[in-house]
This record gives sequence, C-alpha cells and structure tokens, in this order.
Amino acid sequence: MVASSHATILPFIQTFPVLEKGVDVQVSSWRREAPDTLPAMAKASANYMNSQLIKMEALVNGYAEGIALDSFGFVSEGSGENLFLVKKGTIYTPPLTASILPGITRQSITTLAADLEIPVVERSIPREMLYIADEVFFVGTASEVTPVRSIDRQTIGRGMRGEITGRLQSEYLAVVTGQKDDRHHWLTQV
Repeated sequence: MVASSHATILPFIQTFPVLEKGVDVQVSSWRREAPDTLPAMAKASANYMNSQLIKMEALVNGYAEGIALDSFGFVSEGSGENLFLVKKGTIYTPPLTASILPGITRQSITTLAADLEIPVVERSIPREMLYIADEVFFVGTASEVTPVRSIDRQTIGRGMRGEITGRLQSEYLAVVTGQKDDRHHWLTQV
C-alpha cells in the first residue's frame, strides 16, 4: 500500500524535490511569546511578527527555516509550520502549551499516524532531542510534509526524508490530491 501511494504521488515529489531531500534549518535566537503575554494559539498580527523575525534570521544565516523555542527553552515550532520528530519509531510533537498554533495539518498528520499505527506522543521536547532524532519534519498548509535534512548544520538521520516521514507524506499527499479516498472527510469539493 505504501509503495503504490508513493508511486502515485511521485510526479508531485519530483516537481518539488525538497519533499524528498529536505531542508536545512536553524534553531532561532528568537523565542515564542510566553503564555501570559499574548495568546499564542491566536492567528494575530503580533504572532506573525515573531514568525517573521524567526524566518528572516534563518534566511540571513543561509537556512530555509528557523525553529523557535518556547519561553521555557523547549521546542515550539517553525516560523509557519508545526514540527514533529521521530525517535525509534515513535513520533514526538510539542504540546499546545509550547506556544504553538494548533494547525489543521498537524491534526491531519496525527490522525494519519494513528491510521498507520505509528505512535504519536505530545510532550515538551528539549532542544537537544532535535539533534539526536532519527527524523524531523515540518507540517503546514504551505509546507505540507517537509523533511528536515539538518539543524544547525547537524545532519538529521540519513540527511534526507526518513521512512516514517515518507509514509506520512505519501498518505497525506494521496488524500489531499484525491488519489486516495478521503476517509476523514477533510476535502471540500469546489
């Protein structure tokens, strides 16, 4: 099933090689807002300014994206994406208390992981866990499921999309492109 899903989305991945090769990112010096300063779960202008600072710093330093830490020093998210990491077959993602936006794509990926019987743990993630992860990937409306190749010039896993990232990416893209049944009723016909 995974092989056939991958084959049907192969032209899509070939059009966007970053979906296989991954991106190089850095941990930003900019932190997410403390929970008692601004409502981090709100799509508000001030939150976008913080994201812009994270993204600008990453671009100036030669990276595709930045990873923000929360006000306590735990992993939060990218400037415009939620973050997942894989260690020994389990997926980890920061909790909503890490000043993240509760993304629709984030929820879709956790649902697909459950469908594929891949365990997902929502917990505080210390920065150093990023560097020892087997896989790291971003998810979001624009990034869909994008693997992370390196963080702070430290290669993650094999330095390209890992097995679990690939399975979730294939499943997600097959559903959203209509190549696979929309069993969760996510799509709206236009």
